[in-house]
Amino acid sequence: MSYRCEVCAKEPWVGKQVSFSHKRSSKRWLPNIQKIRVKHGSNARRMRVCTSCIKAGKVEKA
Repeated sequence: MSYRCEVCAKEPWVGKQVSFSHKRSSKRWLPNIQKIRVKHGSNARRMRVCTSCIKAGKVEKA
């Protein structure tokens, strides 16, 4: 699954996870992407949308 919102283009971001002993390892933060049916003109289609776009009302569910 592609971790990218089709509305706001939110993607995973990377950084370092620092343990108690300050060892650093790579970490990825993934956005909460949902596959939902969205009204697209007169018909509906499936889109990958982040939950913040759904809650903000940027898309209309079908």
